[in-house]
Amino acid sequence: MLEILSPAGSPEGVIAAVQNGADAVYVGFGDFNARKNAKNFTAEDFRKAAEYCRVRGIKIYVALNTLVSDRELPAVAEQAKLACRFGADAFIVQDLGVLRAIRQVAPEVPVHASTQMSINNLEGVKIAAAMGVSRVVLARELSGKELAYICRHAPIETEVFAHGALCMSYSGQCYMSSVIGRRSGNRGLCAQPCRLNYSTGGHAAEYLLSMKDNCLINYLEELEKMGVTCIKIEGRMRRPEYAAIVTGIYSRAVKDKKPPNADDMKALLNAFSRQGFTDGYYSGNLGPEMFGIREEEKKGDQVIFATARKNYLQGEYQRVPVRFVGMIQHGEPVRLAAADDKGNRVSTQGDLPEPAFHKEITAASLQTQLHKTGGTPFVCIGVRSVVDSGLSVPLSAINEMRRDLLAELMERRKFLEPRREGDFIAGYRHLNREDRPVLTVSIMKLTQLSQEMAALKPHILYVPAEELQKDKEPLKPFLEDPDITVAVRLPRIIFDSEKKRVTALLGAASELGIKEALVGNVGHLQYAKSLGFQPRGDFGLNVFNSQSLRTIKDLGFISATLSFEFRIEAVRDLSKVVDTELIVYGRLPLMLTENCIIKCSTGVCACDNFSGLKDKLGASFPVVPEYRCRNVVLNSKKLFLADKRDETAALGLWAERLMFTTENAHECASVMKRYLGQGDYEPGTYTRGLYYRGVE
Repeated sequence: MLEILSPAGSPEGVIAAVQNGADAVYVGFGDFNARKNAKNFTAEDFRKAAEYCRVRGIKIYVALNTLVSDRELPAVAEQAKLACRFGADAFIVQDLGVLRAIRQVAPEVPVHASTQMSINNLEGVKIAAAMGVSRVVLARELSGKELAYICRHAPIETEVFAHGALCMSYSGQCYMSSVIGRRSGNRGLCAQPCRLNYSTGGHAAEYLLSMKDNCLINYLEELEKMGVTCIKIEGRMRRPEYAAIVTGIYSRAVKDKKPPNADDMKALLNAFSRQGFTDGYYSGNLGPEMFGIREEEKKGDQVIFATARKNYLQGEYQRVPVRFVGMIQHGEPVRLAAADDKGNRVSTQGDLPEPAFHKEITAASLQTQLHKTGGTPFVCIGVRSVVDSGLSVPLSAINEMRRDLLAELMERRKFLEPRREGDFIAGYRHLNREDRPVLTVSIMKLTQLSQEMAALKPHILYVPAEELQKDKEPLKPFLEDPDITVAVRLPRIIFDSEKKRVTALLGAASELGIKEALVGNVGHLQYAKSLGFQPRGDFGLNVFNSQSLRTIKDLGFISATLSFEFRIEAVRDLSKVVDTELIVYGRLPLMLTENCIIKCSTGVCACDNFSGLKDKLGASFPVVPEYRCRNVVLNSKKLFLADKRDETAALGLWAERLMFTTENAHECASVMKRYLGQGDYEPGTYTRGLYYRGVE
C-alpha cells in the first residue's frame, strides 16, 4: 500500500496529519531545511513529536535539505545526531556534503534524496543508492511513463509528489530568488519571485511562471501498481488544517480504494488552490493550462478549517492493532492482557469475580467492553477469553483495566532502541593552489565561436552536446589546437526516454576526438563514463562545501564547478580536494523549466524570436531554449568580474569560466580579451553576483 507522507510545519501540524491518516510526516528541525520560515521544531518539540508518532506507528522524517557551508556542517551533524537519538526515521537531504556527514554521525538512519537533488532518471536513482540513499524523491516533472520505467527498475524506494505547490523550475536548479533578491531557495528562504507577474514583447503582464498546485489523486491506484513506495503531500508552509483536509482525502482514497467524489474535490480546492489543480507533468499535457494564481480566501473556508481543527484536536485516529486475552474464573482474580503489533505485551489483574445474582458476565459482553478503544490510537482486532458461567464483574472495572493496559502499551511504544552514532570528521584540509587559474569558456551555440577566440586559446571549451549535430566548421580551430581541450556539455535534464538520443550525441562527440564531458547532474555521470569520457562537474551539482567536493572526487569527477551562491571568502576557505572552477562571467541561469515559457506565452515555437520576460521594474530576463524544448531563464544583468581577477586569482581555483549565452561571436572574443588583460570591454550594466553580497 502507498505510504502517505504529509507535511508538518509545526507541532500542531504533526497532530493534524497523523489524526487524518498519514503514514509518515516530514518536519523541519532547526535551520537547515528548505522551509526556514515554517514554524520549525526545537529539539524538545521534535522529541515530543517523534514520541507521539512512534506511539501511533507513524514515521517521522527530518528535512535537512538545504545547501550548507563548511562552517555550518558541524551544526548540521549535531542536529542529525540529536534527531537520531530522538527517533528520526529518515533524513531528507539535498547537499552531497550533508549526505556524507550524516552517514558519519547517524549511520543507521536511512537517508532520502530530496527532489532538490534533481534526480530525473534511473541512473540517478542507481547512483543515489550507491551513495547509501534508501529512497529517492523523484523530479516532479516526470510523466507517468517515465515514473513507471524508473520504478520498474529502481534498486531502492521511490517517492512521488502527489499534491501541493509546483515550482516553475526544476527543484534544486532555481537560483532566481537568490540572484535577484539574496534569498536562496537552495538555502530554504525562497521569496517565490515566480508568483509575480511578467510581461513579454507585445503582451501585457501575465503570471507566466506561477504554476497551479499538483493533484494526482485520480492516479493513486496507477502509482501503486507501478511500484511507487510513497506519495508526498507538499505544504509545510501552510496551516495545519490544510494538512488535515488533504491528508484525510488522500488517506481514504488509498486505504478504501475509492476515487474522490465531488465533495472531496471541493474540499481540496477550498483547502488551497491556484485557480484549480494540474496533472500536466504526470499526464504529459504541458501548456498554459498549468498556470494559476492564488485567489482570496472565502469566508466559508474558515468554517471548513475550524471543523478540521476541532476534529484533529479532539479525535484519535485508531490504527494500532491490539489483541486482548481475558480470564474470568471462579476463585481467581480477573486477569486481562494485551499485545500490540510490535510485540509489546502487558497484563493486569483485578478483584475476584462475584457470584452473579442478576446479570452474569459472558465472553460476548467481555469482548464488547474490550473493543471499546475509542479515544486511543488502538483498534481491537481480536479477543480470546475464558469466562466461567455464573460470575459477575462490574463493567466499570473491566473498562478501567482496559484503560490501564492501553496506557501501559502506549508507554512501552515510546521506547526507542539506541542507535549507533559517530563523529563528524571534516578530514585533512588541502592547501589552495598558488598558480593562477586557467580560463575556460562555455557556449550555447557554435555560431558564438570565431578564429579570434581560438587565437586566445581558452584552456577548455565546453560545447552543448546537441550543437555537435550542426555545422562544425566554427569548431575546427579549437579541435585542431593541441593547447585547447574541447569538452562536451551534457543537458542538465535527461529523461530515460532521451537516453538513446543523448548517447548518440556523445558518440558523435567521441568520434570528433572529444574525451571530456561537463556533467551537471549525478544521474548523467554514468552516461559519460560508460562511453569513456572523463567527467567534469558543472554548477547544477550545487557544490557548496568541502565535503561535497570529496563526494564529487569519490564519484570519479576530475573537477567541480562551485555554486555561484558562494561568497568569495567561503571559496577561498574551501578544502579543494579536486580541481575547482568558478563562473566569473555571464548571464547566470535563474531557472530551468520543463514547461516551455516561450510557447506558453506566444502560442508558437519561437525560440529565436522571443524577447524574454520583463518584471514590473522593467528588468528584462532572456529566455533561451535548452535541450528538447526546455527553457532557461537568464539573469537580466551579466556577471562581470574582469576587474576583480587579482582577487579571484587568489582563491586557490583551478579554473575560471566565462559563460556565454546571448553574446555574439565578436562580443565573446571581446569579453575573453578583457579577462586576459587585453582591451577595455565592459557590459552596459552588470552585477557582481552573490560573491560579494552572499545569500541568506
